[in-house]
Amino acid sequence: MNKKQKKVLFAGIAVIILSLIIWLGYGGEIFTKDQVLVEKYDELFDTTYSEFEDKFIWGLDLSLLISGITVTVSLALIFLLRTKKASKKN
Repeated sequence: MNKKQKKVLFAGIAVIILSLIIWLGYGGEIFTKDQVLVEKYDELFDTTYSEFEDKFIWGLDLSLLISGITVTVSLALIFLLRTKKASKKN
């Protein structure tokens, strides 16, 4: 591997690790969510009720999608940036 290929490899690994760190930071949910069910308390009637609140939660499915795209692009770049060895003529 030449230097350019190593840079692409390390950048791809860094993107995948960063994606997984973000996923863990959001709580390690399996599926990406854009609304969360929250229980709210009504002081007037002294009751609780459930309501959906707009909140984005990063899921494993999004991390796997980013990782798959990163692997595909990294492999394509590593293939394109290869150096061709000079062939020997006898």
